[in-house]
Amino acid sequence: MSKKVLIVGGVAGGASVAARVRRLDEDAEVTMFERGPHVSFSNCALPFFLSRTVEESDNLVLMCPTQFKKQYNINAKVNSEVIQILPEEHKVVVKDLVSGETYEQEYDKLFLSPGANPILPSAIKGINSKHVFPVRNVVDIVHIDNYIKENGVKDIAVIGGGFIGLEIMENLKMSGLNVTLIEAADQIMRPLDKDMVQIIQKEIIDNGVELIVNDPLCNIEKDKVILQSGKEIEAQMVVAAIGVKPEVSLAVKAGVELGETGAIKVDANYHTNVKDIYAVGDAIEVYSSLLHKPTRLTLAGPAQRQARGAADHMYGRTVQNKGVIGSSCVKVFELNAANTGLNERDCINNNINYDFVYLIPGDRVGILPTANPMHLKLIFEVPTGKILGCQAIGKGNIVKRIDVIATMITMGGTLENLKELELCYSPMFSTAKDPLNHAALVALNVLNDEFKQVKVSEIRKIVENGGFIIDVREPHEWELGHIKNAVNIPMSMFRQRLNEIPKDRPVYVHCRSAQRSYNVARALGQLGYDNIYNISGSFMGICYNQYFEDITLGRDKIVSEYNFK
Repeated sequence: MSKKVLIVGGVAGGASVAARVRRLDEDAEVTMFERGPHVSFSNCALPFFLSRTVEESDNLVLMCPTQFKKQYNINAKVNSEVIQILPEEHKVVVKDLVSGETYEQEYDKLFLSPGANPILPSAIKGINSKHVFPVRNVVDIVHIDNYIKENGVKDIAVIGGGFIGLEIMENLKMSGLNVTLIEAADQIMRPLDKDMVQIIQKEIIDNGVELIVNDPLCNIEKDKVILQSGKEIEAQMVVAAIGVKPEVSLAVKAGVELGETGAIKVDANYHTNVKDIYAVGDAIEVYSSLLHKPTRLTLAGPAQRQARGAADHMYGRTVQNKGVIGSSCVKVFELNAANTGLNERDCINNNINYDFVYLIPGDRVGILPTANPMHLKLIFEVPTGKILGCQAIGKGNIVKRIDVIATMITMGGTLENLKELELCYSPMFSTAKDPLNHAALVALNVLNDEFKQVKVSEIRKIVENGGFIIDVREPHEWELGHIKNAVNIPMSMFRQRLNEIPKDRPVYVHCRSAQRSYNVARALGQLGYDNIYNISGSFMGICYNQYFEDITLGRDKIVSEYNFK
């Protein structure tokens, strides 16, 4: 007899289960239920409809029920909500949301892919107002677009500085609206560390978006929102991108066990504790291969791999579940940002002994007009040198670099491995010493105590405490902007001016992007100076690190002029 396979939910997880089952078993009776009107759509591309980067909302829909039936012989039933699972009877109860009728359908195997629901905190007054919109599916994004046009909306508040919030913000701004992005935490983009995220926060305000951090939303009124600080923001419309929580209500009623993160607990084969019920996608708990504990990861790529693994297991095929490391990327106006693995917060919270390097190499040969700086932060374990994570931001092909590091992490790579990694080179694509090889060399120097560094985020305190700082750039570079109390001793002259450099106190060295200052620091170490620190990120990194908070907090800047070139 052919298997009766039922799938609750479509999109990345459910639709991938259906397609994999069909590839493995032409005789299986496959039925997929989706409570919305679209069973397969690009939820990651939803924000791009608002700017018409995706021209039509129909373009977001990848496959319709008719296509599923004709091409895959899969029964895709939309506007059909599974309201109950009867595990003992191997049946589900389905409600037709159009007719209101309910019916039962049998299964041999059941796959749950219900996804996650937008978080709408009840503590926020007015959160359920008609001009407040979550973002989950095509219907949601069309409602947002229609409300803007029908009500002549000019000012919009986007709540939440995660991936969806940033993309919604950017696309609304591109469509000509006044946008305020509000984040309750002290930074946007939590996968990135605060020192790196300052670069993106600068990009946002430089593009005319008002960015507010560390100030939670408290009240939503008809034409404004009110923050915890009392600040009022004009907004005729609010988009809530605060976050998501796993949709587990159906599973819980069926006796499916939840894990410690509040998501559905599954084994290595994505099977739940209930016989013949699997679960995949945003609703499940996954295993962090770096932290060695359960976590949640709401990304389409992992959901598709889970779907394949679950379907394979059902047919007795070998499944290798290596857990997740967490790799993601986002575009914010002219910048690209990506990350993989652990950030500093992860390491600190999990008592991991780590260190990192932050450098700003060029993304290709510098004489080319298309060359741009790349902000690169590489995190590694001490003392093993095992690569734990990486973050990169720039205008060029940032994602390529992070993909390489993701591969290294997956393979258990170390700094020594990365140092010797042979990568493609052409002046149009990279530098002869690839930025990743460069990062590995600097990191090995730190790991092996070849030189000492100070974090760019610590430089304000050093300046305010009167630390001795040397700027080794040439005078014409110095004049374009420098740390206010730094001493200009150019690299071309430092050997003749050693008498100006003290030996009885810490000395902090920097240039434009750390390469010259590193060489000076190494030389001074050989000339009898044992308290020399290279400033991580150097002057360009300092400018990016300070700019956003200088502007938004109205504090005195520690540089004579910012210089981002």
